[in-house]
Amino acid sequence: MAIFDYKAKSQEGATINGAVVAPSENVAYNNLRDKNLFVISLNERKKSGALQISLSFLNKIKSKETVVFSRQLSVMISAGVPLVKALKTIVRQTENVNFKVIISDLADEVDGGAKLSTTMARYPKVFTNFFIQMVRSAETTGKLDEILLYLADEAEKDYDLKGKVKGAMIYPIFILSALIVVGALMMIFVVPQLLGVLTAGGGTLPLSTKVLIFVSGAMQKYWWVLVLLVIGLFAGYRMFSRSAVGRRAIDRFIIRVPIFGKIANGTYIVRFSRSLSTLLESGIPLGQALDIVGDVVGNSVYHDLINETITEVQSGNSITTVFLRSKDVPLMLPQMMSVGEQSGRLDLILKKVAEFYARELDNSTRNLVTLIEPIIMIIMGIAVGLLVSAILLPIYNLSSAI
Repeated sequence: MAIFDYKAKSQEGATINGAVVAPSENVAYNNLRDKNLFVISLNERKKSGALQISLSFLNKIKSKETVVFSRQLSVMISAGVPLVKALKTIVRQTENVNFKVIISDLADEVDGGAKLSTTMARYPKVFTNFFIQMVRSAETTGKLDEILLYLADEAEKDYDLKGKVKGAMIYPIFILSALIVVGALMMIFVVPQLLGVLTAGGGTLPLSTKVLIFVSGAMQKYWWVLVLLVIGLFAGYRMFSRSAVGRRAIDRFIIRVPIFGKIANGTYIVRFSRSLSTLLESGIPLGQALDIVGDVVGNSVYHDLINETITEVQSGNSITTVFLRSKDVPLMLPQMMSVGEQSGRLDLILKKVAEFYARELDNSTRNLVTLIEPIIMIIMGIAVGLLVSAILLPIYNLSSAI
């Protein structure tokens, strides 16, 4: 597929500048002609192979960009700007080339009579099923501006949630990675020179020094084995995580691991509660809403629970039946859902649950950063202590013998 920049005239005589994705120039020309556009110029964007890979990476559409898109479109529609004109205005304001092409296609398709939600469904990597279903419900109710603004707010909350979780994880991962790299360099280049002096002096070496000599020698001679082992483990993990059994096992481990599991669980509950509340509030039936939310949560354990819940709901049973049986879900969630189901305000109760767990998650991430700092200091102290004792003890023994 290639990107073609075009300049064309509409049937009303207006000049249109945009971009279209097509396998060839002829196909691009025919696509534009089918949309009743008179093509003035059509040029393919030329890129070298390396540059194309680089630009493809740089032009990846981020969730933040869809948030800005939703806000801009909402503001213009609420101001009375026609949908097609609003989309074409956003095309000119968008810097991301890939996103510019997609929005241009949305404008052309809507101008040709297609629904916005139907065209968005052609880009599942950009617009989630949740996003598309919300837009579809807005097209029915005529409240597209309100729904787009609401989607932007919800997407920002999800973006901030991911940022907090990632921020809590970056510090310990960076410190531990630095410790491993520095430790490996010391074992390969620094420690052998120090140990050479100690072994040359004779005498009995303590156990810690013997272990250090063995590890250092192994890393010097067989470093390539360690590299291959790391690569093999990474490749094996990738293959395992892509299988259904592996993905389920990893996702279950993520929500059960101490400390970090609580944060992960809170993240999934916030996504589930917030998304389901939004869909129900928009008038989408419970079974269909659960089906959409199953793809939004992002964890196969919760996905399986939601699928089982859909079956229960379709059979006339309570929405809480499956969640109450599960050991992976906090008891508070099904209990609050039961209250909402009995009172007929499930959407409102789920919104309260999402707010509660969002606050809990915020506190947990802050506490995690505070807790990790002394733990890392203790690990560093133990590692340095073992290294120093393995080197200083034989020196002390050697000086005592003299």
